[in-house]
Amino acid sequence: MITRAGAGPLRRLVVLRHAKSAWPPDGPGVPDHDRPLAPRGRRDAPAAGRALAAADCLPDLALCSTALRARQTWELAAAQWGTPPPVRHDPRLYAADVPGLLAVVGEVPPEVRTLLLVGHNPGLENLVLDLAGDGLDDTLDRVRTKFPTSAIAVLAWRGAEWRALAPGTALLTWVTVPRGRKK
Repeated sequence: MITRAGAGPLRRLVVLRHAKSAWPPDGPGVPDHDRPLAPRGRRDAPAAGRALAAADCLPDLALCSTALRARQTWELAAAQWGTPPPVRHDPRLYAADVPGLLAVVGEVPPEVRTLLLVGHNPGLENLVLDLAGDGLDDTLDRVRTKFPTSAIAVLAWRGAEWRALAPGTALLTWVTVPRGRKK
């Protein structure tokens, strides 16, 4: 059941888990933060951008982890749109837990109605499950089962400011896992 967050405009939090990453040829000596996208991730990230455009879920602002795989996911997804929104690369999003993610989201200006968050699991999956007081169709079950790379979840809620977003206050409206085609 959704807890009433209060009056205010309808807002959407779009959560995008980075696309499939790889260990570069240098192997395990590469820091986790510097891991690039794998070939599958390079196919899936543009598919995620196309899926967001097709669903009319383009953001007013994007917040992206500073990890290479998240930045590459953002760049490839946003390249699918005519005019990408501004992006803020925030190191706090790397390996963030739910309170950390909510702290960053809470700093977003109130003019932003649709916010895209590009980051990592388990933080993103936990965020979606914590915020969703309810979900349409089988969306909650799908996220509980698995929130794989390139997964997108859209949460809708009403509130005057982003810092009012709290556990149980949103409705999970859409979940998809876009996949690109091999050439």
